[in-house]
Amino acid sequence: MLALVLAACAPVPARNPLASWVPSPHHDARRPVLIVLHFTDEASLARSLAILRSANASGPVSAHYLLGTDGHIYQLVADDERAWHAGAGRWGTITDVNSASIGIELVNDGHAPFPEAQIDGLLVLLADLTRRWRIPPTQVIGHEDLAPARKLDPGPRFPWARLAAAGYGLWPRVPLADPPPGFDPWLALAAIGYPLDDRAAAVRAFRHHFRSLEGEALEADDLRVLYALARQLEGDAGP
Repeated sequence: MLALVLAACAPVPARNPLASWVPSPHHDARRPVLIVLHFTDEASLARSLAILRSANASGPVSAHYLLGTDGHIYQLVADDERAWHAGAGRWGTITDVNSASIGIELVNDGHAPFPEAQIDGLLVLLADLTRRWRIPPTQVIGHEDLAPARKLDPGPRFPWARLAAAGYGLWPRVPLADPPPGFDPWLALAAIGYPLDDRAAAVRAFRHHFRSLEGEALEADDLRVLYALARQLEGDAGP
């Protein structure tokens, strides 16, 4: 019995014992392609650190980084390792978000403004991560974006426009224009990355992110933003 327990706890070998090892030099480390932002739902730094090293109500949880309200950066999990921060959800074609992303938690109870020093620290960290891991700067999203039916963080008070001004996250360019007849906002939401299993939740997440507003129904201004974003994505995918 002890041998079985020890075998279950043993790390997965890097080399398959069933195969002959004939190494190739053509490889590199698996790289994250997405950065996910969260709030801790706690005002206390000490409490946030404790939860991210133990568990919350749903079980064990972690993130790669935690930012205090003063902008100090704490690292809890190595960049190239998988942290348990995203849970169930998806973004575009990414269905195992934990395996494809770096998770960043910000100490915030979900109601207070994010201090300027904290966002300054976040921008420094985003510059470093996107450069070192070659993550496209537009690939910075919120937890609510990938799991709109379950999560609200970082919430409608998060300053996405400030991040966009520094070059991070997808953001509509101005001036905005009315979409043409036949424009499908649901296709646009899906093209951005939003899961549409719960369309009302997806709209709420979109409005939190891009308009800092509540609501589960699309309005004329939402359509203008969606049209601008869809056009930008088409331009990025073009020749």
